Amino acid sequence: MQSRSRRYWLSLCSFWGSSLEAELEYQLNAVVELLSVLGNLAGSVFVLGLLAGPQRQIGGWSWEGALLVLGIYTVLDGVSSCVLQPNLSRIVNHVQNGTLDYVLLKPIDSQFWLSTRNLSPWGLPGVVAGFALMAWATLQQGIKVSAANLLLTGTLLLASMLILYSLWFLLASLSIWFVKIWNATEVLRYVLVAGRYPVQAYPPGLRILFTFVLPVAFLTTVPAQALLGEASWTWSLGSLAVAAVSLLGTRLFWQFALRHYTSASS
Repeated sequence: MQSRSRRYWLSLCSFWGSSLEAELEYQLNAVVELLSVLGNLAGSVFVLGLLAGPQRQIGGWSWEGALLVLGIYTVLDGVSSCVLQPNLSRIVNHVQNGTLDYVLLKPIDSQFWLSTRNLSPWGLPGVVAGFALMAWATLQQGIKVSAANLLLTGTLLLASMLILYSLWFLLASLSIWFVKIWNATEVLRYVLVAGRYPVQAYPPGLRILFTFVLPVAFLTTVPAQALLGEASWTWSLGSLAVAAVSLLGTRLFWQFALRHYTSASS
């Protein structure tokens, strides 16, 4: 087991090292991406200000608390740009071009290879900007963050990333049956934009949708509540449970999809 873990770790380092070498040939992309992130973030803060109004509240959340949610969303969006989009959007191409056959023949788990083969550093400005906004909002709120709250927030943020990954991979796996599913990943990304704001800011119908159908609430709102010291154990454990079920469901669904995959050589 230890040698297997070491082999996968070395493979991951090799994947990301070669990806960075290739991507860093275009260093101007970093400036473009930084300007794009700052522009999008400024636009989101402006819209948030309009929604908050003169009371500086949105859905029962303070202005600073809502900014914290926006910061978490920005971090997750940056992670998507770094890892999820460069990898999972290519699953459709592998199926369409028949190159998935070569992936399945490799002496490494196919889901691991498809999920981690590429790394784009151009999402890092979003990650940094998101954490910076979270730190600023926390200071403005005047919260003394305890080590327990920080640990809980980090755990829930990791759970958010796993949920986000599961949604992306599940949708990309549908390309086994529907080759033209490639646009759906962009649709998912735009739907998850709802996570920029606290889920309580939405009408009751959308609140149910963003909690029990698309787990947007678990992506941003629950981790923000943990950092504010307002998280309930019910929602925290619910977030961890959703992450575990999503990850397991994704694994089982991928194995099911492979049983229905028709090789390009057959």
